[in-house]
Amino acid sequence: MNPARTALLVIDMQRDFLDPGGYAAAVRLDVDALRRPIPAIQHLLDIARRLGMLVVHTREGHRPDLADCPPAKLARSRAAGAEIGSAGPLGRLLVRGEFGHDFVDELQPLPGEPVIDKPGYGAFHQTDLAQVLQNRGIEHLILGGVTTEVCVHSTLREAVDRGYDCALAGDACGSAHPHLHAAALQMVAVEGGVFGRVAGSAALIAELERAQEARP
Repeated sequence: MNPARTALLVIDMQRDFLDPGGYAAAVRLDVDALRRPIPAIQHLLDIARRLGMLVVHTREGHRPDLADCPPAKLARSRAAGAEIGSAGPLGRLLVRGEFGHDFVDELQPLPGEPVIDKPGYGAFHQTDLAQVLQNRGIEHLILGGVTTEVCVHSTLREAVDRGYDCALAGDACGSAHPHLHAAALQMVAVEGGVFGRVAGSAALIAELERAQEARP
């Protein structure tokens, strides 16, 4: 992977998913499990920033008037016991501009790093992510974040359909359900790597460093 043509995509590392007062906790997900990939993501961010790579952060959430929240999604959240837009300890759940919608302190973007606010699970749906990547000539994506089986996989699958060479950083992805996390990683490698490949963050960092050293 040429670092100049590679972007690190950090998906939905928000307080609403990673804080005990957020949306994930309200639907009784294991927040400690969701926080587990933070150190691996920090290491990937360190190398990406040092090499001058494009770093993109995504946040899932909706307009304060919920005009971009499909009724079916709203109904699912209501059935789960944490209706989108309802009041919580960190503000209205999954609503843009609320404290819970923003990133955890450990993974705050640096100035100049694009933030993609998305109303759906996939980061390309109704966002300008494709334009951001195209403008930088990106060909390769490294993905991490939460949750492995939902927003990370949704983004990965669309990225592959758009022609990107994708690497899923397995230890930089989190899920409240270990069996779903494992299955989501296994799905990537079927059929010779139908959705790219899975690698550990340390291996990806070493690969990026070797590529950087090999550049003329």
